[in-house]
Amino acid sequence: MRKSLTVLLLSSVVLTSCGSSRLNPLNWFGRSQPAPVTAEINANPLIPQKSRINRKREYVYPGTLVHEIATLKIERVQSGAIVRVKAVAAAQGAHTILLEATNDGLPVKGVLTYRMKAIQPTGNAVGPAQSRELHAAHFVTETNLVGVRSIKVEGANNARISRR
Repeated sequence: MRKSLTVLLLSSVVLTSCGSSRLNPLNWFGRSQPAPVTAEINANPLIPQKSRINRKREYVYPGTLVHEIATLKIERVQSGAIVRVKAVAAAQGAHTILLEATNDGLPVKGVLTYRMKAIQPTGNAVGPAQSRELHAAHFVTETNLVGVRSIKVEGANNARISRR
């Protein structure tokens, strides 16, 4: 029992000391980097998105894309990951923030993409960037992370991506 505990403790210390190694659990997602914003692709207009049988009234979120994504951090937790985003709105007064998954939350070519939206009133003062900061977080389960090599969050003017 002592030998196995000693080996386990020693191996965990050795693995976390591997600075940029993929074996280090603290390095599973790296720092975020700027990424280009992709244009929105519409589905086939000839295929109906709703049927007459299934008439659920859906809430239409009135928010728009935030002005700029400042930081993106992915924190690994026991049953998945937490995506933490800090953004800057175009003007003061933005509220009701949403990280909306694109492609029904499925990765495309290993990239899981989110769009950060907020309800942004018009005609408000611009003010300093600190007064326009918005923070949002989203939990991604371990099953949704299967096949994901990077996570991307898009805003109106930029996007940030964090790779494994």
